[in-house]
Amino acid sequence: MTAPRSTAHDARLSPGVHSFDSDGVLQRYHVYGRGPVCIAHPGGPGIFWEYLRMPALEEHLTMVYVEAIGTGVSGRLPSHPHGYTRERYSRALQRIIEHLGVPEVFLLGHSHGAFVTAYHALRRPSGLAGIILYEGAPVTGPEHAIEATRRLEQFAATHADRPELGEVFAAFAAMQDISNDEQTLAIARGVLPSYLADYWGDQQRWVAVRNSLQASYISGLDVDRAADLIDDRADLPGMSVPVLVVVGRHDVICGPRWAEELHRLIPDSQLLVLENSGHLGHLEEPDRFAAAVREFASTHGGRE
Repeated sequence: MTAPRSTAHDARLSPGVHSFDSDGVLQRYHVYGRGPVCIAHPGGPGIFWEYLRMPALEEHLTMVYVEAIGTGVSGRLPSHPHGYTRERYSRALQRIIEHLGVPEVFLLGHSHGAFVTAYHALRRPSGLAGIILYEGAPVTGPEHAIEATRRLEQFAATHADRPELGEVFAAFAAMQDISNDEQTLAIARGVLPSYLADYWGDQQRWVAVRNSLQASYISGLDVDRAADLIDDRADLPGMSVPVLVVVGRHDVICGPRWAEELHRLIPDSQLLVLENSGHLGHLEEPDRFAAAVREFASTHGGRE
């Protein structure tokens, strides 16, 4: 039986917008739904949380959408746009978990959020019922970039007849020169067609998603301007919490190769491949995505 919730607990998980002081930085989050608590961390870094709304999950879980530090109304670090390492995001997640005051939570991390979630589960597993690594990978750096280039070449070959293809690749080329919020947003919107299995097959729908994206510039460097490169392969076999790995078959950035490697490395993990999705399966195949996450949460007994 689930223990009665305190008044403070209820208030912190009531539907709506919440904020609190997190190590001297304003932390904002958004609550929807009812049931076991699932904290969702968006991608980027720097992409605002709204694209990650999952109404189908909100029918069964209390979804806590993180407005990651450095984005939206949440506070900026003194070193902004630098210093947003996985360790710093993990500390922010821990403060949210402590603030919510529930016995255990699920963490769902998308894209860059999946890298953060894996890091957090490896180093701060206490109180985690399970994690969902959604469009993640065990590494970044040159090896990851080579695979992304290969996948983008496949995308280009598949859509060679699209006149808009040049604009998509121009946005990718401009990534190396990002230095402000406006450029970050323009590039995030510019590359979006490649992040979907069939953007041009339902362009009216996806244009609305594209135009709704918001982003702020996060450099990906630590406070000393060094890259926060990732290679979790030696650590992942020691994962001590249940893991669901989710990937879209057509994802060009964190595609099936990486999901399969995560699945091999993490003991007893589950793998879901969304056959008709790219990088945004919660929007492309929402019913199948939600069913898998609900089953995972039910199996691993998240409590409010």
